[in-house]
This record gives sequence, C-alpha cells and structure tokens, in this order.
Amino acid sequence: MAISNINQLLIRNIDGISAATPLFVNIVNDGFIAEYLTHHTTAKITCYHTNFADYKLSQMSENNQVTSHFCVEYKAQVKHDLVIINFPKSKAEFGFTLAMLAESMTEDATVIIVGENKGGIKSADKLSKNYLNFCNKVDAARHCLLYVGQFQSDLPKFELDEFYKYYSVTVGDNQLKIAALPGVFSQNGLDVGTDVLLENLPQSIKGKVLDFGCGAGVIAACIGKLFPGTKLTLVDVSALALQSAKTTLALNGLNGESLASDSLSDVKERYDFVISNPPFHQGVKTHYAATEQFLTKIKQHLSTHGCITIVANSFLKYPPIMEKAIGTTKTLAIKKGFAVYQCFT
Repeated sequence: MAISNINQLLIRNIDGISAATPLFVNIVNDGFIAEYLTHHTTAKITCYHTNFADYKLSQMSENNQVTSHFCVEYKAQVKHDLVIINFPKSKAEFGFTLAMLAESMTEDATVIIVGENKGGIKSADKLSKNYLNFCNKVDAARHCLLYVGQFQSDLPKFELDEFYKYYSVTVGDNQLKIAALPGVFSQNGLDVGTDVLLENLPQSIKGKVLDFGCGAGVIAACIGKLFPGTKLTLVDVSALALQSAKTTLALNGLNGESLASDSLSDVKERYDFVISNPPFHQGVKTHYAATEQFLTKIKQHLSTHGCITIVANSFLKYPPIMEKAIGTTKTLAIKKGFAVYQCFT
C-alpha cells in the first residue's frame, strides 16, 4: 500500500514527535506505524479508529507494541503524552473528538492535527478554540497541513449524549425520532435520497431485513415500525453510525442487530430483504467502489426469492451492475435527482 500524503507529512516530522504512549486517531496503517517504531523504538502505540476498515488494517501490524480499538467512545487505560489526529471530513466530528480525548491525555500532552488542504484542515485553529490553548501551523507538504497544539486544563467531562442531534421522520401513521452523532450521514435531518426510498419501499416486508450502510438507522427504524415482526440487521463501517443507529432503535422501541463491516466483509447470513441508501463518499473524495462491490457480492446474502431495493443518484450507472450480479432490475421511481432500483433473486 502506498503511503498517504498525510502520513508522508508525518514521516517528514517524525523525529520531532517522540512519545512514550502515543495515541493515533484514525491514522491509516499504510507503513507509518512501522516507520514510527523504527525511529521511536520503545513507544507503546494505541490506535483508535471509528472506521472499521481502517481498524482491521491496523490490527495487521502484528506488533506487541501496537494496540488497536474500534469504538465510538475512546477511554484510555494509560494516559497518552501525544495524540495525532487525522482531521475528519466532518467539522462537527473534530470537536467531538477533541472533547472526548482530553481526559485521556497527560497534562502536557502534545496534540498534532494533520489533514489534506481540501478536507477542511485550514479551519483546525478556529474549530479547536474551545479545547486547545493554541493550535499552530508548523508544516505543509503534499497538499497537507500539520498543526501542533495543547489541551486546555479543566475541560468539562465528556458526555456522549450531549453530541447527539435529533430530528423526526414521519412514515405512515408513525412519527420516529432519529438520533445522530457528528460525522454520521445526514446528521441534521432526513436526506432527499432516503426520503425517496421510503416512499418506494416494498409493499410487504417480512423475515430478515438488512439495512446496509445504515447511518443513523432511519431505514431500519421505519421498516421496524411499518412491518412489526421483521428481524432487523444494521450494517455500517462507522462506529459513530452504529451507535447512532442503536440509539435510534431504542428511542422508537425497536430491536435489531448492529454489525460493523467493511462493505460485506463481516456479513455472514442471508436476508429476505436488503434495503439501502448505499454510501458513495469516502473521506473527502467521491468514491463508488464500495457500493459497486456491495452490489456485486450481495446476491450470496439474499435468500431464495430475496429482494433488494436501493436508492442512488440517478446519474450513477448501477442498474447494469445489478442486472449482471443479481437479476432483472426495475426502476421504481426517479425523483429529485434520485432513482430507486429493485430486483429479486
């Protein structure tokens, strides 16, 4: 794997970021961890990931000096004297991350923030004012920036519940309450694509249902209310999304299984219905491969006469992929720039 521009900038400054117990936040294991240990041989590294795919990659280091975690809320077992944060695509998630990590750091811990110019990193100074004493730009290379800061003392205790945003969705005679943490798709309200999909759900849904790329759990919650008795499974690559989806189900008196998976990597069962607004953005770049892989592989997770219904931007050429991989595909609706496609095994 080629070393990312972000990690190349970190390597360029590696001699100056020595630490005994560093914490790497959403730093991709593309060779940087090994390089860090080459320069700082006694370091005990902790990797915290909110992305399941990156977490699985970090587990491959096979080094007893590296510990990896995938979770929504990180709590340190040992205080960290350095944290390196990959600036998230969501600015709200950046504040969430700083608020959460403060109590896991030593008093004089160094905070390093790194990210791509086009990913919003230039706003790090402004966005960190409530959490850091200072946030100074110290280097720029490979279209990336690196900032150094230090946490303020006596920051409030982190409370996960304070970072949820809530909104309502009406489906049929039901009004559902949706909970979403920072960084989760459509945190501030129902997106147009999902709205179009909910208008075109199968008339009858029963048995085992998979909500792929569940986000805050809107689709699964609506199905659970409209079709009681369905067995819901919610899949996402994001720890923040999965926690939001669990909260959404609980708020609406519903039950379901939440499953972390890199696309379909950890999905083992077969489902009677797959309903999805599949993601096509990854990081700051438009990225279609994950959805195309999902459509190519989903048939092996559909039961006999199983049904898949998805919504996507109407310009995306998904029907030919579905036709080839699954079967005859119908276009149920085209509305507001989105299309709903459906096919049966």
